[in-house]
Amino acid sequence: MTPDYIIEVSWEVCNKVGGIYTVLSTRAKTILTKTDAQLMFIGPDLWKETANPLFKEDKRLMAGWHKKATEEGLNIRIGRWMIPGEPIAVLVDFTPYYNIKNEIYAEAWNLFNVDSLHAYGDYDEASMFSYAAAKVAESWYRNCAAESQKVIYQAHEWMTGLGALFLKHWTPSIATIFTTHATSIGRSIAGNMKPLYDYMEGYDGDQMASELNMESKHSIEKQSAHRVDCFTTVSKITDRECAQLLEKKADVVLVNGFEDDFVPKGAAFTAKRKEARRVMLGVAGQLLGQKFADDTIIVSTGGRYEFRNKGIDILLESLKRLADEPSLDRDVLAFINVPAWVKGPREDLVERLQMKEESNSQLSTLNSQLPTPVITHELYNMDDDKALSMMRAIGLNNRPESRVKVIFVPCYLNGDDGIFNLPYYDLLSGDDLAVYPSYYEPWGYTPLESVAFHVPTITTDLAGFGLWANSLKGEYSQLEDGVKVIHRTDSNWNEAADEIKNSILAFSKMDGKLVTELRRRAAAISKKALWDKFVKYYLEAYDIALNKVNN
Repeated sequence: MTPDYIIEVSWEVCNKVGGIYTVLSTRAKTILTKTDAQLMFIGPDLWKETANPLFKEDKRLMAGWHKKATEEGLNIRIGRWMIPGEPIAVLVDFTPYYNIKNEIYAEAWNLFNVDSLHAYGDYDEASMFSYAAAKVAESWYRNCAAESQKVIYQAHEWMTGLGALFLKHWTPSIATIFTTHATSIGRSIAGNMKPLYDYMEGYDGDQMASELNMESKHSIEKQSAHRVDCFTTVSKITDRECAQLLEKKADVVLVNGFEDDFVPKGAAFTAKRKEARRVMLGVAGQLLGQKFADDTIIVSTGGRYEFRNKGIDILLESLKRLADEPSLDRDVLAFINVPAWVKGPREDLVERLQMKEESNSQLSTLNSQLPTPVITHELYNMDDDKALSMMRAIGLNNRPESRVKVIFVPCYLNGDDGIFNLPYYDLLSGDDLAVYPSYYEPWGYTPLESVAFHVPTITTDLAGFGLWANSLKGEYSQLEDGVKVIHRTDSNWNEAADEIKNSILAFSKMDGKLVTELRRRAAAISKKALWDKFVKYYLEAYDIALNKVNN
């Protein structure tokens, strides 16, 4: 069965936060072209009176329903999400529901056994948005949909689960899908330095939620998984978590894809790569007081600042071992691009960069390192930042004689960071090699984006993307394939660190012709992850949910 209408709800609609934004924003156009359904997104109205560059309000859209919804007490704005396909987006002000928060939570307990007693942090904010979004969907369905029309309501992550439960109770003829992109309790186990994988079959999700003070989020997620019409997740490795920690295996695994229309082609790509390398080598040169040769190998990692989960710790260890490797005969410049508690760009580095631009040369600035020559921006917590602390502890301090230099870039690379002033994707095009040695990574958009930009990439088999890359070959994917997948467990730290080190070292020994071929193979892998290859899983989920409602 196929839907007539699809409503998708997420905290990241018109709100660029993380990977879910990438999922929704890159998939929308494919859903519109591959189905006959009308598509509408519901997100939080966080900008309100301030202009949101991702949302364009259109008061002509569904004006009749907008008037009805306002009369019903809903404060919404209707417009277009400014992404490919420009789908309809409804932004809702959820703050009025704080006034009846306790009543909502009491009803959630009575109806669905959702435990909000232990709520803290962002639980209230997410739950009020989730409830408001369900109210919006209910109002739209009552006022706009014909009785014969088939409607899907897809809720993403625990932050929207409460609304999905209420909507299923209020309007059971709407088919509900709940998608967890990472289980809240699995992420918490990993983030609290507990061995997630070696002991997976021994964990009880409810018990661990109590131990880690995650009862409320876990409760919403578990009840949503069990009660909606179709439960989904994004990779096989996360499905294993769901089966164990939520006691519910996914009905469908919705593998994450993307669209590559943001990747420059031909001469435009070559120009961006050249400019990115000029900027990165220039910043490193001013920070470290040395000139880097054109054949310097630029390595990077990026993503959220989850020190262990994203494998930043093991990457730093690998780089230290690489620095101690006597056979390394080329400079390696590694950038750790993860946003931290940033205060602003370093004034001394800005001053050097300005002098370089004004003189159009590197002149006298290239005679000494700046203090703390491992970071581009000031942090509020310089003394206890995890990456800086580990670099100090293992002696990864950019000594002038070392072949390996590591630079921590602790800011969002939005094109206006004060140092690089290029957006993340533009800088990514200048990389020679990308490394994402994740410990906990349900999918992994960062490695997928890297290969799309022709960058050979190292990841692990604890990332959904890594498992998918292995599936293409039927065995472990190697660097020569464009993606190197390293085996990681809870107990093979040393072996994995050495394998990362050895992979970077092997790359440094490759000739230009082989590197060019690796770049071609990396890009070819990305073409196999386009949304038109993966939309079939969504059609399967729609069919399951609609059949459950209609039979």
